[in-house]
Amino acid sequence: MTNWQELEKKYYMRTFDRVPVTLVKGQGARVWDDNGREYLDFFAGLAVTSLGHCHPVVVKALTEQASTLIQTSNLYYTIPQLQLAKLLVENSCFESIFYANSGTEANEGAVKLARRYGALHRNGAYEVITTLNSFHGRTLAMTAATGQPKFQKPYLPMPAGFVNVENNSIEAIKKATTNKTCAVILEPVQAEGGVNVPADDYLKKARAWCDEQNLLLILDEVQTGIGRTGALFGYQLYGVEPDVITLAKGMGGGVPIGAFMANQKAAVFVPGDHGSTFGGNPLACAVGYAVVKYIIDNDIPGNARQMGQYLMVKLNGLKGKYPHITDVRGRGLLVAIEFSKEIGARMLTACLERGLLVNKLKPNALRLIPPLIIGKAEVDEAVSIIDAALAAVSCEA
Repeated sequence: MTNWQELEKKYYMRTFDRVPVTLVKGQGARVWDDNGREYLDFFAGLAVTSLGHCHPVVVKALTEQASTLIQTSNLYYTIPQLQLAKLLVENSCFESIFYANSGTEANEGAVKLARRYGALHRNGAYEVITTLNSFHGRTLAMTAATGQPKFQKPYLPMPAGFVNVENNSIEAIKKATTNKTCAVILEPVQAEGGVNVPADDYLKKARAWCDEQNLLLILDEVQTGIGRTGALFGYQLYGVEPDVITLAKGMGGGVPIGAFMANQKAAVFVPGDHGSTFGGNPLACAVGYAVVKYIIDNDIPGNARQMGQYLMVKLNGLKGKYPHITDVRGRGLLVAIEFSKEIGARMLTACLERGLLVNKLKPNALRLIPPLIIGKAEVDEAVSIIDAALAAVSCEA
């Protein structure tokens, strides 16, 4: 039998700290490894498999489109691209869309759009304010945008044009704003940075400041969008309308696709300003359309909201039993459990051994980001495994 993990060591660049399991099959909220062992998946391909693994609408869209038309480039019109565009625009506050292949590409495009806006409407302003503990992607520019020095340090000097300020502080944004500023980019909930939920009025204050200063407000909803936080888009939870939004992850249900959307004020690109060879290809867009339509038609955001609340109640119930649980936080099905000790790695392993996939968010925290279609029985099963894992890890301490 092939040892796939040894093969990875031989052939793959060592950029990932992988969980020691080789997955070969998925169905719904379950996956199986190459030894036939079953796991409940509360990681969902890093918040990507929004409808679970191999959902019928995804499989149908993939197979039908793959047998019809896969790639044409953006020099031609294609139907799936425009069907998805219409669906997203008509269910949001935006007026136009551009497709990319990933979240980081979507954020790159949004920043280019902001710089073009700054050139046209802010006397050449080009700087973008972001926040500490944010995460906007892995390209060099988006590493600079990401307010986490640990990601930036290996690649110094960083590209110019980004100012990282304290998160959840409108005063920090105001202080950093100069005549060089063209936009502010925020996450409705900082996902990779710790599942950090802002004050209820933070985005409203940022919106008001951007309006006052004629800046663009960009919301990075790569992880919070398409139902993850309990609304179709995270901005809807806070009563604001951004100028630009970026999307990816759950939009394709497992197929790579990204996008940024803009209102009329921000949509300043003209032909030749931006492009993509693969972005918006018929295959990805056909799947994206099927996924987003299913999510809207079946109120999947409502399920994410209800199951997220249920999950947090159950997890909070463990706090009395395990005093080293210091916090349970999140919105919808984007949830973190934080500990007073650095037991994240041991908890991940203990959960894995008991048949549950979770994410070590930080040395002292786990993240739970299951498919948006999970039910109470699966939440109960996951919490039961976490309970057992906590008991085992607490005995080791």
